[in-house]
Amino acid sequence: MSFTLGERKPLSSFIKNMKQKIDSPMSRHVYSQRLGTVEPVFGNLESNKGLNRFTLRGKSKVNAQWLMYCMVHNLEKIATQGQSRY
Repeated sequence: MSFTLGERKPLSSFIKNMKQKIDSPMSRHVYSQRLGTVEPVFGNLESNKGLNRFTLRGKSKVNAQWLMYCMVHNLEKIATQGQSRY
């Protein structure tokens, strides 16, 4: 059995707790919604916007580039679907 630092609780108890949490009916519903809400965003950024790799180097520059792609995605959503959804 493996333990965390400081010999507190066995890691297996954390794993069991997380399995119980994930297996609840509400958690299954939330997780099933993830594919319908998150994955299309990454698909759009990769295929339509051409974001298959970052063109800049450095954490701050990559972060700025990522935020600009996200901003463009959100602006396009507002332009095509209107603000009534938000």
